Amino acid sequence: MTINLTMAVAIAGLYTVGFYLLMQRSLMRVILGITILGHGANLFLQVAGGPPGEPTFVGTAVAELMVDPLPQALALTAIVITFALTTFLLALAFRSWVLLGHDEVQDDVEDRRVAVREARAVEETSAPDMSDTDSSGEAAEAAEDEPEAPREVRR
Repeated sequence: MTINLTMAVAIAGLYTVGFYLLMQRSLMRVILGITILGHGANLFLQVAGGPPGEPTFVGTAVAELMVDPLPQALALTAIVITFALTTFLLALAFRSWVLLGHDEVQDDVEDRRVAVREARAVEETSAPDMSDTDSSGEAAEAAEDEPEAPREVRR
């Protein structure tokens, strides 16, 4: 089986654009990224199926000329899964738009707290030992570890 360079580049482009959009903060771009990844997966499955051939009915064609029906069945399954996931994500994006007025994903407070702790741990291990420092910095660090007050949702 030979590799079609045009299809390989198209699949790589679809996957690249899909993953790029998937990493964005806007929910609409995430939905477009999932959809484009689904199209890339479908194209990959069709290319993996090989060139077109005879239908796979026993007794109608020589076995060597028949095409494998499995990639076609997997592509149909991938279409259904992509459609279901897209409609679910559209419902979530609409709900987010109704509640918040925008579709941007917010940072999680706990994620920020973990990142700050990891950065401090790296600084402490790389910094020389200073046991004579005052404890006024410890109070500021403890205040930063406190969670932020939850914001009220406007309706």
